[in-house]
Amino acid sequence: MAEVVESGHHFDIKKLSFIGVLVSLGIVFGDIGTSPLYVMKAIVNAREEGNTLPFNEYIEGALSCIIWTLTLQTTIKYVIIALRADNKGEGGILALFSLVKNLKKGWLYLIAIVGAAALIADGVITPSLTVMSAIEGLEIYNPHTPVVPITIGILIVIFFVQQFGTSFIGKFFGPVMVIWFLVLGGLGLSHLSENMEILRSFNPYYAYKLIVNSPSAIIILGAVFLCTTGAEALYSDLGHCGAKNIRVSWGFVKIMLILNYLGQGAWLLTNYNKPGFSVVNPFFGIMEEWMVIPGVILATAAAIIASQALITGSFTIFSEAMSLNLWPNQKIDYPSGVKGQMYIPRINWGLLLFCIVVVLHFKESGKMEAAYGLSITVTMLMTTVLLVFWLLKKRINKLLILVFALVYMAIELGFFSANVIKFMDGGWITVVLAGSIGICMYAWYNGRSIKTKFIKFIKLETYIPIIKDMKLDETIPKYATNLAYLSRAKKNDEIESKIIYSIIKKQPKRADHYFILAITNQEDPYTFKYTVDEVLPGTIYKINFMLGFKIDRRINDYFDMVLRDMMADGTIPSRSSHPSLRAHNIPPDLKYVIIDNTYINDILLTVKEKIILNIYNFVKYIGSDDFKAWGITSHNVVVESAPMTEDCVSKSRIEQCGFIRHNS
Repeated sequence: MAEVVESGHHFDIKKLSFIGVLVSLGIVFGDIGTSPLYVMKAIVNAREEGNTLPFNEYIEGALSCIIWTLTLQTTIKYVIIALRADNKGEGGILALFSLVKNLKKGWLYLIAIVGAAALIADGVITPSLTVMSAIEGLEIYNPHTPVVPITIGILIVIFFVQQFGTSFIGKFFGPVMVIWFLVLGGLGLSHLSENMEILRSFNPYYAYKLIVNSPSAIIILGAVFLCTTGAEALYSDLGHCGAKNIRVSWGFVKIMLILNYLGQGAWLLTNYNKPGFSVVNPFFGIMEEWMVIPGVILATAAAIIASQALITGSFTIFSEAMSLNLWPNQKIDYPSGVKGQMYIPRINWGLLLFCIVVVLHFKESGKMEAAYGLSITVTMLMTTVLLVFWLLKKRINKLLILVFALVYMAIELGFFSANVIKFMDGGWITVVLAGSIGICMYAWYNGRSIKTKFIKFIKLETYIPIIKDMKLDETIPKYATNLAYLSRAKKNDEIESKIIYSIIKKQPKRADHYFILAITNQEDPYTFKYTVDEVLPGTIYKINFMLGFKIDRRINDYFDMVLRDMMADGTIPSRSSHPSLRAHNIPPDLKYVIIDNTYINDILLTVKEKIILNIYNFVKYIGSDDFKAWGITSHNVVVESAPMTEDCVSKSRIEQCGFIRHNS
């Protein structure tokens, strides 16, 4: 997909453009761009864990860690390397999984599930943390500011407006974030003169010295890691902006972020001995008193933009998961008419509920940091694993791949260790949330495989003579003119036995035309094609929709297009088969039959399979009904149940003891 419509603008994501850079600033860097709100505060708080280093060496070492984390983790791994791993212009951990899933590594889907689940957990923690951090700035004026109610109120508004689309407010994202980053850089630059020695932080030796000599180095790393938490979102938004626009805008963003961190560091070195220092967030501390209120407003706007990006990203992840059979189909809306701006109602309200629970549980942004860091560390680790396999697929020098794997696994395992030690301080929330989502994805993926194992596929040609005779048998009431079934048979000449069971055995269904609708998932995210296979001339047609994972499964709309094409070329009649209706040019009727498999004999299942299917059946209730998820209107849908298999599944045969016939 070369051209993107974003916030009312058209631009080619393959080309570098002013609009592309502006949009990148608005939707890509909201998460990482709001990190100065809480990173330095977390670093100062981490020193309370018995650190004996002089304060100036501590701050300089921490800033050096930030600068080199942004360089190694964000710039090199994501901006330079990961952005090259695009799936037809799309990025993110599930797009990366799509690139490597054909390497015959059956366990790679587990890596994708863990990474995606952790990133969704981040979609809960980020809005809660960033909004609360911004509102806490008001406590400088009034220590009794009701931060929790205000935060929840803003979150409710953010999630409520999703159903109406964000096209209008999206136009302001870019300009607001430009102002935000300029303010960040300007504030930091204005304080550098207070202590120019802070520039020594560019020397990585100070980071090494802090890690080696500090007794609480592992805790400090947990705080430092928060500076790069938006890197994964940067990769996920590749399809919205393009690699060139993201790379150029990152240069500007990185400079502004480092300037702000240096300014906060200089302010800390100047003021750490003053009364009340420990209760002031350094981010708001570097502001003049008159600027605090405007600063809180601007910070809140930036937090909302960051939250919006993560919410939209969560919708995208679930949409991709549905296409990769990692999540049940759910109804997707496009409220603003822009393809990139989707809305999944159940996911939206579920995220809001979890956000409110997180805010009510923690009550302070500082207590959320452990949960926040842990979720993204897990995602980054999983991305590194998938990137290694992608590099192998690209036939990059194996020595370079080994260096990449060792360096980034070491860095991220270090950060993981730094965050996991705070498991009981809040990290458990991430584990519970991501774990629940991951288990649901695992059960859905494997539950589908288990059910498929029991579905009997048969050759369609075997039943062609029967259906041909049925069509001519007027003693069977006509069920529909056009009758459509949804099929997941992978072979073009096969069909599920349950469809034949429905047509012939359960209730004979006579129709003029039978359509078998199937979807073939494509690696190209924007593939949007179909083929028609005429199985029985004038009677049976198999329609194969070839859809990329970024294309919504709105089969009702797509099948209507197919029918219009077939009517236009004379393959099927464009008017009703009933004379009275045909005289008035009424189009032929259409009915869908969706078959829900309801029974598998427990005797045939292992304990593990039983557990998986129980979770699968629970997850199924999270999804939409098949006809809703496939975009089919309910008025012309019949939902039937059918046995998974018609064969006798009992291992023993009941013995007949006698037969008594009574004469009348």
